[in-house]
Amino acid sequence: MKRSLILDVSVRLLYPSIIVLSLYFLFSGHNQPGGGFVGGLAASAGISLRYVTGGVDAVRRSFRLEPWTILGLGLAISVGTAIFPMLLGGEILEHGALKLHPPLLHEVKITSALAFDIGVYLVVIGLVLMIFEAFGDDRDDEMDMIEAPTEPAMSVGEEYRPLSQHSPARFWLGDDDGDVNVDGDPT
Repeated sequence: MKRSLILDVSVRLLYPSIIVLSLYFLFSGHNQPGGGFVGGLAASAGISLRYVTGGVDAVRRSFRLEPWTILGLGLAISVGTAIFPMLLGGEILEHGALKLHPPLLHEVKITSALAFDIGVYLVVIGLVLMIFEAFGDDRDDEMDMIEAPTEPAMSVGEEYRPLSQHSPARFWLGDDDGDVNVDGDPT
């Protein structure tokens, strides 16, 4: 496959921007439209662009963890966020909030929905990474499995001539037993 310089440079510029946009969707999701799923889809679009330009190796270089580890971590965070309120005597997925006052940011509100969204974000990214891992790069392995033909190939006309209308009558009528081989000769 021939690589495109324009596509490679474009993806190098767009990929970080798409990831920042996905993080914006993730962190603004509990107050505005967005959230973990939308942020994960945006990140997956960036990962897909990375796959188109560099293949599965470029995608693997983008993440230090294995796809199933990212998926499992996201699932653990989501389930933990859902179950943790029950351990404190509340109901499943009960909402909690925390307000922090960092020096330069005035007031920052963190909710339990953010932790759940982070888990969903990681699940979506992990699933997309697993899909690209399944696509894989085992093209060389598949090419090794293909065997070279042992006899020369025949043309389409030669291959289907016994089945054409110009075949001898004995091919279509057969012999007394009705057995005819592919060459048109009775067996």
